[in-house]
Amino acid sequence: LVRLLGRGRSVRLTGPAGSGRSSLLDAVAAACARLAPDGVVRLSGYGHQQPGELLYALYDAVYEAPRERPERDQLLARVRDIGAIVLLDDLEMGGAALDELLRATPECAYLLAATPDTRAPSDDSHLEEVFLAGLGRADCLELLEAGIGRALTEEETAWAADLRFASEGLPLRFVQAAALLRQRDERNRSRAEDEHDEPGVFDERPRDAEAVPLPTLAEAAAPAELLASRVSESARAALRIASALGGELPHHAHLPALVGDTHADAAVAELLGCGLLTAVGTRYRLAAGVLRQLEEAGYGDTAAEEARTAARHYAWWTGHASVTPERVAAEADAVLAALAGADVVAAVLLARTAAPAFAAARHWEAWERVLRSGAEAARKAGEVAEQAYFHHELGVLALCEGRLDRARAELEASIGLKGALADKRGTVAGRRALALVADREKAGVEVSPPLRLEPPAPAPAGGSAEAVTTALPPVAPTAPTAPTAPAVPAAPAVPPTTGTMRTTATTTPMTSVAPGNPLGPVNPVVPVIGRSESPANLTEVFEDAFPLTHKPAPQTAPATGYATAVAPRQRPRRKPALLAGAGALTVVALGTVMALAMSGSDDPQTPAGGGGAATSATPTPGASAPDVTETSGNVPAAGPGTPAPEASNPGSPESTLTPDPNQPPRPPTRKPVTPPPSPKPSSNGPKPPSPDPDPTTPPTTTPSPSPDPTPVTTTTPASPTATL
Repeated sequence: LVRLLGRGRSVRLTGPAGSGRSSLLDAVAAACARLAPDGVVRLSGYGHQQPGELLYALYDAVYEAPRERPERDQLLARVRDIGAIVLLDDLEMGGAALDELLRATPECAYLLAATPDTRAPSDDSHLEEVFLAGLGRADCLELLEAGIGRALTEEETAWAADLRFASEGLPLRFVQAAALLRQRDERNRSRAEDEHDEPGVFDERPRDAEAVPLPTLAEAAAPAELLASRVSESARAALRIASALGGELPHHAHLPALVGDTHADAAVAELLGCGLLTAVGTRYRLAAGVLRQLEEAGYGDTAAEEARTAARHYAWWTGHASVTPERVAAEADAVLAALAGADVVAAVLLARTAAPAFAAARHWEAWERVLRSGAEAARKAGEVAEQAYFHHELGVLALCEGRLDRARAELEASIGLKGALADKRGTVAGRRALALVADREKAGVEVSPPLRLEPPAPAPAGGSAEAVTTALPPVAPTAPTAPTAPAVPAAPAVPPTTGTMRTTATTTPMTSVAPGNPLGPVNPVVPVIGRSESPANLTEVFEDAFPLTHKPAPQTAPATGYATAVAPRQRPRRKPALLAGAGALTVVALGTVMALAMSGSDDPQTPAGGGGAATSATPTPGASAPDVTETSGNVPAAGPGTPAPEASNPGSPESTLTPDPNQPPRPPTRKPVTPPPSPKPSSNGPKPPSPDPDPTTPPTTTPSPSPDPTPVTTTTPASPTATL
């Protein structure tokens, strides 16, 4: 291994759990201390499925950059220059993730320790494969003698040979077997010493007790229960806590508070000597197979209570002012294990206090895990305020990592929850974070290019023109790009719309233009910057502002030094005419409604002399009707001197219009309407009344097609109002 690493080759060391991979890495680290310019770096891959956190750990180990977490691009640029021998224990990733790690650090030589069930690397990884097998018979006996500190007897040697055959020479089994033999020797020694003492009054121990025999082969193959029964009470309590935390053993400084014994910190050394613990980075956890054996022995019966106790202890400890974020990050696995096994109330409290510490320690993987666990616990507990906090923090984390879509979703969820609680400060904080997301999105999006015209399709002959926006003054004459560039009719002008940009055709002087055939239609220039606003009147609604099909280009006349200006596109005239007709129908309907409303009045009305009001169906002498004249924007008001028909029959309803000397003449307010190109029948309405002051017949309505919309005067019987 040292020879391969000295040549710059990366090696993948594969061996089963308990085969001594970590001890082998210790020996390699001592032999390779001076081979690389950046020395030897020890990393732990336990729990890492992606190379991101491993690259940050390598960066922190080589560079002196406290409280700095560079961006992804800066990180890759810096780790590329690292030249070190990296010993990565407990590797759990392979395939593309492992290839990414190797490509990111081309100057590093790796010794990767993994189990056989770990995903294999890709074929392009160029890793040297080394398989770690079990120990031979002589090595097993030597390891056993070193563990007990004496030579083996013949019975113990035969027992060790059988154990070696059953365990395939796994070193962990012989470390545990040496612990069993030590405990046996201690018990036999204590009995031998007690043989010379007189039994006490309350001593129930028989004097003829037999010596402790060798453990059976089954007990030696699964020795966790037997070993745990012979350790101290504090060590057994520590094993219960580790079983409740999924195999994670808290730091020895926490054991006195968790166990309730001031000397419980010594239990770690006791359990480590028995082979029940194994080192994982800078912490310890239960050895391979020990957790299952302890659960079968009943150590997991109090797992819920132990996990709740650990969660409450860590909630107090992580929130203490004297605890640095780095210490919390070192205890991340135990904290996350306590969070997973605790009840919802304790889990919310622990996640609330541990999340800021992980963020400050730049341990973002643990930060995300604790936030998601806290959000789920808060949802189950019904803590809406805490759930909003966790979603907000998840949005901030996604923003820091550059996942803007995820950040927006989390922040919007947080704002919704805070809005339900009427939390104004929290809502403002969420909106500020959303503003940061918007700023990052704008910074990451490329600026739109300036508005340019597409070049026309090449043709044998044609013209040339430019289309510019009317927001700018006319463009100064410019020289043509080619001496024989023909003129092309400009794109159709877009009708103006309120609040938006529009384009019109503008001619550009040319030095010399040759007449030619017009080209095909070109694409109209439609600005993409700026939002459209609602139109100001109905005419703009019905106008064809954005035609789907382009009009054929008009024929161009021969130019005499300047390009011929193209006439703008004529607006359609049918729709304004239809609009005028619709207005007339509206006026007629309004007059009818008012006539019906006034006819139902209780006060009888009679025509007044000289007034312009219409008479009702049942005239009453002596009653004068008010003079009410209504005008609209499309129909001119009646002026003085307008003749009105008189009723020949007093009993028949007639409308009379007479000049009013007190009313000044009023000019018409309707704008002139351009007649349509083709005659269209106008809306059905009565013709203007005859100028005869004393008609003998009532006015009749004769519909006739008219090419031009004209003002319409509507006479309504039994109404005091003349509607024009």
